[in-house]
Amino acid sequence: MMNFFNPGEMLVGLARCFFMDDISTGLDSSTTYEIIKFLQEMAHLMDLTMVISLLQPPPETLELFDDIILLCEGQIVYHGPRENATDFFRTMGFKCPSRKNIADFLQEVLHYQLQ
Repeated sequence: MMNFFNPGEMLVGLARCFFMDDISTGLDSSTTYEIIKFLQEMAHLMDLTMVISLLQPPPETLELFDDIILLCEGQIVYHGPRENATDFFRTMGFKCPSRKNIADFLQEVLHYQLQ
């Protein structure tokens, strides 16, 4: 028999660090945004560390993260402040066009790395 942890129990417990894997599966982007916004507020208010994996987050959700880790084939391509990611890739020759949102740009850069 599998044991499932109730997220509510985790959040009111004594844990200071949370790891959540692909919590947006089956959710629309609006619901995902609301959940991540709540978790961001909680992390900031309670001084918690949260590591959350998301596959292709929409731009407004990506903007809620303080730091990001970008992986490509299991390797870390970037780890640092979200707002510095485009500058990091610019130094490597990848410039984000003004018409493109950052989430799509980062996805394209990682896709380019695979080729």
